[in-house]
Amino acid sequence: MPKTPDEADLTGITPRRRPKPDVMAIGDRKLNPSTLMMGHGYDPMLSEGSLKPPIFLTSTFVFESAAAGKRHFEGVTGKRPGGAEGLVYSRFNGPNQEIAEDRLGVWEDAEDALTFSSGMSAIATVLLTFVKPGDVIVHSAPLYAATETLIGRILGKFGVTWLDFPAGATEDEIEAVVEKAKAQGRVAMIYLESPANPTNVLVDIEAVSAVRDRHFARGPDQPPIVIDNTFLGPLWLKPLQHGADIVVYSLTKYAGGHSDLVAGGALGSAVHINAIRMMRNTIGTILDPNSAWMLLRSLETLELRMTRAGENAEKICTWLKDHLKVEKIVYLGFPETERQADIYKRHCTGAGSTFSLYLKGGEAEAFKFLDSLKIAKLAVSLGGTETLASHPAAMTHLSVPDERKKALGIGDNMVRISIGVEDAGDLLADFEQALAAI
Repeated sequence: MPKTPDEADLTGITPRRRPKPDVMAIGDRKLNPSTLMMGHGYDPMLSEGSLKPPIFLTSTFVFESAAAGKRHFEGVTGKRPGGAEGLVYSRFNGPNQEIAEDRLGVWEDAEDALTFSSGMSAIATVLLTFVKPGDVIVHSAPLYAATETLIGRILGKFGVTWLDFPAGATEDEIEAVVEKAKAQGRVAMIYLESPANPTNVLVDIEAVSAVRDRHFARGPDQPPIVIDNTFLGPLWLKPLQHGADIVVYSLTKYAGGHSDLVAGGALGSAVHINAIRMMRNTIGTILDPNSAWMLLRSLETLELRMTRAGENAEKICTWLKDHLKVEKIVYLGFPETERQADIYKRHCTGAGSTFSLYLKGGEAEAFKFLDSLKIAKLAVSLGGTETLASHPAAMTHLSVPDERKKALGIGDNMVRISIGVEDAGDLLADFEQALAAI
């Protein structure tokens, strides 16, 4: 049979079959992310009709022609804007990664998204994209300990300095730090983490955006606002709607959600993501195909898992906050101050399932509680289907100097808990017997 125009061009070269366009809406109804996770970005007819994407375990891809290969590399190397128009080499792109990136972007209406080999490789790649020797980074505090190490110790070797403000800072307090940073050097980035790890204090993204826009004119030299949205995103907080430019994730957590993969992500405007993609292409921090495939599986149940975990956390925190052996609980559903309540109301649609529990006593009481748990697992990380508990001062934030830990409220009596999807009554029974053991 003669070939249709879609199957052949005037040169006689047969191109790859074109994917069917995605269905993003039905009539006037825009489809929800939870629906789009089942098929967005993937055409089964391009993979022998397979309902789910296969795992594309290949290091390289065959070009349709030499001219096509040249055009792809023009995009990959930046000689032509817009990136590669097809598959090139697995350090640059791959089908599993591109499908996962398309679906990640849907959750926050981001123009583009990228996946990385870990949350820290995502953060490192973003920092390397926008920061150069002698620059200043303004950031909220505290940050995940590895992020603080990357900014303070590793980038510090190259003359990069930093100034921070407390996570719950007011607009005036943020402005004072930005003014001081401008006097110190070129401000390359404003980096946020909200809620802060592990204190669970929210950052006012809108206030940060207002300060940035007052002090720096829009354009290529305006420092981007980057935010780690691991604790609440993408379901309970969408930072791009509140003034952030780039959102980074440890996709290991809620997005992966089964404690069986390590991955990172970055979402934002096409301009910012294209710049980050060029850095990722160079240093090779892309996610591997197998983990990308596992992430696709996880994204299908993301809303279900996060919703159940959030409901469980609300029940458990309500019970814990009045317990005689609990000093206090820092849970977004029970804001400690009017300012935190205001930020929560403006920014968030849910309180999440990770919180900080301060026990009466110190390290000995915290360790006794952790060692007595029977259902909850004693492990770092968060956002999995199982409940996890850890001791930040002795584990994830052990490398943070004692004086800084004290200033940030990371005490020896603090336990960080990430609630999973188990039966809430069973979890309550577990916490009750663990507290009784103290």
